[in-house]
Amino acid sequence: MEILGYLAAMLIGLSLGLIGGGGSILTVPVLVYLIGLSPVISTAYSLFIVGLTSLVGSYKFYKNGLVSMKTAVVFGIPSIVAVYLTRRYLVPAIPEEIFSVGDFMVTKGIMLMLLFAGLMVFASISIIRKKQAPSPTETVDMVDENIDTEIDVEGNGTTHPQPKFNYGGILAEGLVVGTLTGLVGAGGGFLIIPALVLFSKLDMKMAVGTSLLIIAAKSLFGFIGDIFNYEIDWMFLGIFSAISIAGIFIGTALSAKIHADKLKTSFGWFVLVMGVYIIGKELFF
Repeated sequence: MEILGYLAAMLIGLSLGLIGGGGSILTVPVLVYLIGLSPVISTAYSLFIVGLTSLVGSYKFYKNGLVSMKTAVVFGIPSIVAVYLTRRYLVPAIPEEIFSVGDFMVTKGIMLMLLFAGLMVFASISIIRKKQAPSPTETVDMVDENIDTEIDVEGNGTTHPQPKFNYGGILAEGLVVGTLTGLVGAGGGFLIIPALVLFSKLDMKMAVGTSLLIIAAKSLFGFIGDIFNYEIDWMFLGIFSAISIAGIFIGTALSAKIHADKLKTSFGWFVLVMGVYIIGKELFF
């Protein structure tokens, strides 16, 4: 099973490079069901893996001027604060046994996995749905926190408008996304991208690049909160992350030869099935 887990790390990276986002939402299930880690540790490790892969993905956008640093700071600060406090204090404060229904005990691990499965179902819908004319509130087939290789970031001289901030909306969204990221260990890019378009008035290319930097920062800062609470297996984490990043580069190279639309739809259905499976496994099996 551990070998399958490392193979899955490569597949996570491949999916990120091939279809542009979403692959890291599988990180927690892989760590729990294949590697055999607890849900709490898995969400902690996922933050590091998500943060590192997002940082790698953001470089290409930054190099082509498609990252709004001002927006990243304004949106990122409340998000970073929320995710750090969630990992440092909120998650450890959740009791191991939350409540019971008859003979069924809802533990912290079950609660985190159910929350994560709900996120998977929600994210899968944003992949599956076809969007002909995306509005600012739509997710345009972007999921969680990661790399979109289908967006043209080669730099064609296009000018991008200066961001105009709705500070109240940005603050609220940043706190919500940061808390959610802290609880489930997923980047939340499918929430961040439309928020940047809606509240910061960024165009889609700039929103994607900026979201990657925000995801990287808040995930890695959130992981710092875990260092104080748990013993980290740095060797395993480094190997798993390196395999996933290698998969990103392979997937990026293959993406020029493979049409990604059908892959995205298939991946969306796979994420949906996995989300439903996790719900069933945690509640009934």
